[in-house]
Amino acid sequence: MNKPPKTLTNSKSVAMAQPPCSVEQYYLGVDVGTASVRVALVTRTGLVKATAEEPIRIWEPSPGHYVQSSDDIWGQCCRAIRKVTQAVEKVQIRGIGFDATCSLVVLDAHFEPVAVNRDGLRDHNVVMWMDHRASEQAARITATGHSVLHRMGGTMFLEMQPPKLLWLKENLRETCWDRAAHFMDLPDFLSWKATGSLARSLCTLVCKWTYCPQDGWDSSFWRTIGLEDLLADNYAKIGQLTCCPGTPLGAGLTLQAAADTHLEAGTAVAASLVDAHAGGLGVIGADVKGFRLPCEDRPMTSRMALICGTSSCHMGISQKPLYVPGVWGPYFSAMVPGLWLNEGGQSATGKLIDHMVEGHTAFAQLQALADESGEGVYSYLNKHLETMAGGSGRLAHLSTNLHIWPDFHGNRSPLADPTLRGMVIGLTLSRTLDDLALLYLATLQAIALGTRHILQTMGEAGYDISTLFLCGGLSKNTLFVQTHADVTGLPIVLPCQTEAVLVGAAILGAYASHDYVSIQDAMEKMAKVGKVIWPNPELKSFYSRKYRVFLQLADHQRAYASLMRD
Repeated sequence: MNKPPKTLTNSKSVAMAQPPCSVEQYYLGVDVGTASVRVALVTRTGLVKATAEEPIRIWEPSPGHYVQSSDDIWGQCCRAIRKVTQAVEKVQIRGIGFDATCSLVVLDAHFEPVAVNRDGLRDHNVVMWMDHRASEQAARITATGHSVLHRMGGTMFLEMQPPKLLWLKENLRETCWDRAAHFMDLPDFLSWKATGSLARSLCTLVCKWTYCPQDGWDSSFWRTIGLEDLLADNYAKIGQLTCCPGTPLGAGLTLQAAADTHLEAGTAVAASLVDAHAGGLGVIGADVKGFRLPCEDRPMTSRMALICGTSSCHMGISQKPLYVPGVWGPYFSAMVPGLWLNEGGQSATGKLIDHMVEGHTAFAQLQALADESGEGVYSYLNKHLETMAGGSGRLAHLSTNLHIWPDFHGNRSPLADPTLRGMVIGLTLSRTLDDLALLYLATLQAIALGTRHILQTMGEAGYDISTLFLCGGLSKNTLFVQTHADVTGLPIVLPCQTEAVLVGAAILGAYASHDYVSIQDAMEKMAKVGKVIWPNPELKSFYSRKYRVFLQLADHQRAYASLMRD
């Protein structure tokens, strides 16, 4: 009988020198994205004082296989940390928080890299989050109907770790699986590298590995999918010790990590988060007093964090577990300790917008005009649409006869159907810049209608969301944000600091340093409201009709697929 993994509590204090009261105190937020490492120097009040960025390498040894090097990632983290802290004293850095993509790191018994591809290159030991080699394994796991899938909306997705692990066992048994002693999510690898602690964050284990905080690992699941060897030594390969995000790990920075980063040994290091969850942490807990928002004087459960970039994540939190069809979760303490998390998502948002715009015949003309005006492509398009509308205030109505179903890369939420594909209804023979602009507008509206679909499904399961908190690259596009407000009918809060993900990671470090009594306390003090975007009530009827069309598109696509099967 395997014992459940132990839980690390926030009872350990980190021995650090205290800076004089007159000296500014800082926290480091370290964000490892898909192609780069970013680090921010953040004050006690959440102000980003400095940032640094370093690229990280990506290899594609086979179609659909994307790998990285954990040594390269750690080296670039240290380089960026050294850059961002060069103008401050070591003693001013109170704590460090890491977030990263949900990529899979493989190490041997000596904590050396193990190759994850047939090329056998040892330092290529990270299976990236966007790696799609394990699609067959994911489908087989879903087909088991195991009870753990109930917490994932009923579907095992490629972004999660069990399919990747199963692929490694089935395809690289001798060169990888048998040699591996540690399988880690990238966020946990970073905190281990900094502290030597093998404690895993509940964020990664619960959201990406099927772990349940109340019951531990479900041995029947791993046996069912053919990975029973992971049960050995009380799950030593995938995690024996767990903790809430923000929990201080070990004795802080090890001597080696301190030397690598040029910081003080013992500096507090927090249990980490997946990158999107750090964005949620950086916005959802902001103090909204004085902005007359409907979520004021209501619990945090009335808010949704929308992290929108290449893809989008929709994060809601609740006091009790809520099961939402097609939405991941409920996950306990996966983002905010003590609260349940549900995570919806759209597989392609920023990527879809780029695809629609850059693939149009008039894109070269658009690029030239944008360059001539000194604006970005999307700023230019937004203004061009205003010109097309003639200042009538009816910009949204330009797409009355153009409708898009946005799941060009499958539907993650709330239908959880990877077989769905994109649809465009209302095309003409036009190849003009106006035609491109209309497709762009209809794409923004379709993405926002997808958010409305997720909100409706979560509402039917018990959520009562009254305010959206946006961050990420797309939150800088004014038309994208306004369209989301108009389509959902909800006010949107934009953060004061545009780098909300980095602030979220820094919040972890602030809590780990014991400078705040709770994650919620740190969120309220460090996350700030920058701007509020209100919905236009005059568009309510238009978008209600547009939404009805939107829902019918999915029904029609499935009906067409059924006809072709028959």
